[in-house]
Amino acid sequence: MKLKINSLKRALAISLGLLTCSVAMAEHVSKVITAENLATLQSVSQAQVSPSGEYVAYTRSVPREIYVEKDGKNWGELYLVDDKGVERPYITGEVNVKNIQWSADGSLIYFLAKMNHDEFTTLYQIPANGGQAQKTVALKETNISSYALSSDNKKIAILAKKAKDESVKKLTDLGFKAEVFEEELTNQFLYVTDLTQSDQAITPEAWDIKGYVSDVHFSPTGKDLLIKTQPTALIDDKYMKSQWHIVDIAKKAVKTSFATEGKLGAAEFSYDGKYVALHGAQDKHDPANGRLFIANVASGKISNWLPNFKGHVSDFEWSNKRNELFFIANIGTQSVVAKIKPGSNKYKTVVDAGKFIAGNLSISNSDKTVVVKGHTSQHPNEVFILRGKKQTRLTDSNVWLNDIALAKQENLTIKARDGVEIGGVLVYPLDYKNGQRYPLIMSVHGGPESHDKDGWMTAYSRPGQLAAAQGYAVFYPNYRGSTGKGVDYSKLGQNDYAGKEFDDLVDLKNHLVNIGLVNEKKVGITGGSYGGYASAWGATKLTKHFAASVMFVGISNQLSKFGTTDISNEMHLVHARSYPWDKWQWYLERSPIYWVEQSETPLLIMHGKADPRVHPAQSMEMYRYMKVHGKTVRLVYYPGEGHGNKRAAAKYDYSLRLMRWMDNYLKHDNKPMPAHDLPHAANLTAQKEADKK
Repeated sequence: MKLKINSLKRALAISLGLLTCSVAMAEHVSKVITAENLATLQSVSQAQVSPSGEYVAYTRSVPREIYVEKDGKNWGELYLVDDKGVERPYITGEVNVKNIQWSADGSLIYFLAKMNHDEFTTLYQIPANGGQAQKTVALKETNISSYALSSDNKKIAILAKKAKDESVKKLTDLGFKAEVFEEELTNQFLYVTDLTQSDQAITPEAWDIKGYVSDVHFSPTGKDLLIKTQPTALIDDKYMKSQWHIVDIAKKAVKTSFATEGKLGAAEFSYDGKYVALHGAQDKHDPANGRLFIANVASGKISNWLPNFKGHVSDFEWSNKRNELFFIANIGTQSVVAKIKPGSNKYKTVVDAGKFIAGNLSISNSDKTVVVKGHTSQHPNEVFILRGKKQTRLTDSNVWLNDIALAKQENLTIKARDGVEIGGVLVYPLDYKNGQRYPLIMSVHGGPESHDKDGWMTAYSRPGQLAAAQGYAVFYPNYRGSTGKGVDYSKLGQNDYAGKEFDDLVDLKNHLVNIGLVNEKKVGITGGSYGGYASAWGATKLTKHFAASVMFVGISNQLSKFGTTDISNEMHLVHARSYPWDKWQWYLERSPIYWVEQSETPLLIMHGKADPRVHPAQSMEMYRYMKVHGKTVRLVYYPGEGHGNKRAAAKYDYSLRLMRWMDNYLKHDNKPMPAHDLPHAANLTAQKEADKK
């Protein structure tokens, strides 16, 4: 594998697209976060504790070097860290390791990857005490998308699509490229085979299971499988029509199906196989799968384990020695790690709120060691180990952050104009002085079945510490309809597109003005997806409140959005609670294009050209309506990007354009629209010169 060099040295030579020419300036820049070192930010993606609890295997997400490496998504590297924090790199460089699992005896680490010129994703294993990765299972002419190991490691269940017929490529080369929309989707199948190391690709027989198989687990005895299916490969079916089943392996027949409705997440057998914990929705109108259910395997009876819970469960893992479930729940802007027993609705907190934002539970065989990944306001996701009441951070993926000055961050809660509790997370300007007013960037989350947590808040599209270092206050609003406060609260925005939910944004902005922090004439709004919808609404219907707007993969027309998205069923059930033909005029008036004529807010629109969720035409509509009305608007498309940018260059370009737009209209009065291009060519030349030195 090609090893990567430290890109921070190069990143610090550039500041917001402008070349720095002196060592003194480079040293100064290193004390605050910039777009360039933000582009180098690494984080832990997955963490799995060894059976003994002594070691943690984890993957680290590593961005590609801007102006140096061929563009693409982040690399995924494999590391091992012991319980003292001593770290060893196992597989690094130009590789994408994912779905790591330990062997039952702790001697091997299994993972999926393409290595050594593999054409398809393959299962590998690497010795835990070091050595070369070896190919374990490969399928002929298709990728392994997921896998599960039996408890004795003798069997493996594989999820994969069938290999394409050889004639498909030939016919494509001959020009037969007609696409039949949504009727040519390929199902994913279940394969069960022996786990024997081999360099030879195999073609096991796919099980005859109706629909698309999306997840699989072995029972503790290895006699049954817990499988998740959906009618087709459509994302709408994944969201709204998934189902869990217990299947007898010998008979290849369904024994039990769990009757749930609405969104459905993970499921897992208890250590003795008597129960299954499920992650699902309260009903078909619940916007999120944040409820915790317990099912009796023998009877198939399922019940809400935490009825009326005023939070959202995000992950869970059964203990290995007794019937006890560890789970992570988001409550407000914080998270807790807790445990609960069957037969009880009361849980015991293991990690209190305010310690870190937790995810990805993993438990040792003895149950004495629990591992999670976690982030705080000071760093992105890292590996944490929990033993009793002691919590220890084991990794430091961004050593350079230790030398960066970070702004103060805190949770905020107020009452909206109608008395509903709303709030969010506030990042103060880095140079904050009491009594001084600052420009504000309001960064609105998508969903809306999501919420912002009081952890690491900074990414390419979410300005956080980057903007704070440049003298902005940044606020992440959790408007009504956000998660983290229970099901009833998350439904408050239903059947009211852009209504009280976006009025909450104004109430929160006014609060920040009233406490003396924000200059009310210097407020910008940005966000992606539903946050992009809010940004377009802020630039039109609420234009008096926002001096600049950056809309990302956002909605401009609720009528055409319904007809061009891949989640129209979900939109109806958990957001609109109606169809466009039920009230055409209402849908039109809840569309930003309807209010363009009154817009006074300069609007920058950015969108991935391959977005299946919010069609790129939504941005084109918004642009054209603004343009014809003579409004200040710019549209930037990112070829090959979907519902959010994934590649290094597109993410970096986006962050530069976002901040330049806000600077232009919130810091510089009456300035014309900034130039459409960025100094990428000059930066590339400077990079080449830096390499020579």
